[in-house]
Amino acid sequence: MSNLRTPLYQWHVDHKARMVPFGGWDMPVQYAGITAEHKAVRSGAGLFDISHMARISIGGPDALAFLEGLFTNSVASMKNDQVRYGLLCNESGGILDDILVYRWPYGFSVVVNASNRLKILAWFEKHRVGKNIEIVDQTDHTAMIAIQGPKSVELVAGLFDDDVSKLKYYYAMPTLYCRQQCVVSRTGYTGEDGFEVIVSNEYALSVWDEFIKRGAVPCGLGARDTLRLEAAMPLYGHELNEEINPIQAGLGWAVKLDKGDFIGRAALAAADATKPVRVGLEIEGKRAAREGSALLDADNQPAGTITSGSFCPWLDKSIAMAYIRPELASVGTPLDVDVRGSTLNATVVPLPFYKRTK
Repeated sequence: MSNLRTPLYQWHVDHKARMVPFGGWDMPVQYAGITAEHKAVRSGAGLFDISHMARISIGGPDALAFLEGLFTNSVASMKNDQVRYGLLCNESGGILDDILVYRWPYGFSVVVNASNRLKILAWFEKHRVGKNIEIVDQTDHTAMIAIQGPKSVELVAGLFDDDVSKLKYYYAMPTLYCRQQCVVSRTGYTGEDGFEVIVSNEYALSVWDEFIKRGAVPCGLGARDTLRLEAAMPLYGHELNEEINPIQAGLGWAVKLDKGDFIGRAALAAADATKPVRVGLEIEGKRAAREGSALLDADNQPAGTITSGSFCPWLDKSIAMAYIRPELASVGTPLDVDVRGSTLNATVVPLPFYKRTK
């Protein structure tokens, strides 16, 4: 089966992006190079095609109750136009996906990871039985573009009918671009300030070109990965999966056990504190500790496993996230990383590695 293509696919190819398969889509991994793109986001503004992310709308009289029964975070306490991060878990508390929920005066929409689109749509179908709701997958006929970095606020100015630069963090607004409906949210996955734009396919290239004209640097998935790693944002399939629960992942803040019942709640309330936990590691030298590398404690005993690692160009150091035995998770604990038979020295450090100055 061939991969899906976003409405910006041809632009990427024409501008010499290196394309790779990702989550069932053909996506750009880099243009000028990961380091240059990473630094552009931290110092100016970078532009990402994130149309591979699934966009699903949920409406109808039972939509709120439906989402409350599946989402670990609270939906009922959200204000109109607010966006909230949380998780969908299975009955044993394992993470099916981490998602964003948008609350509108007329209903809800959710943004789901590309690789989990069909799984989550099937999960929604399974749990909608007997409820008066409408679920519409909007992914195919819309595009999603992220502009990220300290200059993103000035680059969105005057582009839409409303002044989206006034949006509060994790809020969204429906607005118009060239008299066409679109949605702009102040959200992102890079650790920087920024915006994400959902627009119909026909207008994706126009929005993209306008941002490029204003000085945004096109960025691929490679820089997106090093940026989110510096900001210690977990990635599904690396830090998150169905064997890992939100408490282990350090996402307990997005689990509201007191909000009423939801799938996985009982398992999370009784979560086992002896399971491996997510930590940050700083690695000596410039070599990257790759995903899957084994960690050893001071007694040369298995300590855990690297889930994401890279040399990060902004911090100018090698960092990683890993799951390790909870008794080793204190900041300052020394560990060894086994990289194909040679050993790298690592130290547990606080997360996130990078925090933007507000």
